[in-house]
Amino acid sequence: MSVDPNAAINAELVQAKVLEAFRQTGALLDGHFLLRSGLHSRQFFQCAHLLQHAELASDLCGDLAAKVKALDLAFDAVVSPAMGGILVGQDVARHLRTRHIFAEKAEGKLVIRRFAITPGQRFLVAEDVVTTGSAVRETIARVTEAGGVIAGICCIVERGEKVDFGVPFVSLLRLQVETFAADAIPEDLRGVPAVKPGSGK
Repeated sequence: MSVDPNAAINAELVQAKVLEAFRQTGALLDGHFLLRSGLHSRQFFQCAHLLQHAELASDLCGDLAAKVKALDLAFDAVVSPAMGGILVGQDVARHLRTRHIFAEKAEGKLVIRRFAITPGQRFLVAEDVVTTGSAVRETIARVTEAGGVIAGICCIVERGEKVDFGVPFVSLLRLQVETFAADAIPEDLRGVPAVKPGSGK
């Protein structure tokens, strides 16, 4: 397969485009945040603020679908974890002309209860933001427990350390955003109440 000499340049342009979209829509927040992983951070990607702009979201999901296509993966459907991942997964699946299912919260855990998975069926996992990858791993567990196979993973934003899921993983934007354990919060954040964006708490 030939290598596109402009691939690196295109990747940089796409990353700049995504970051600008987050800033324009107020989806890149500054403050003291408690992440789903239990880690703390000064910045938070509130994808819901971006995804509410359907045309912009579809444009970015089209870019993400293009990156997935370049991997030449074989899969039967897209699966995503609730909540933000559902919007990304639905639009990525539309661009890839395939089916989309999702995992949802039930008693504090992700479950796939509205859809049947056939043993051997192959899935692409789509998420909005990946930090530690906990929701993606939980989704992978539900799929594999049902006999499904994970072909690859994609997300709009990959933040923090590179996560290895054991399958191909692509993102539109990768940023090294600092995170802190609860017992190692910097002095400047200790006096600022931590909030969980999107949780209502």
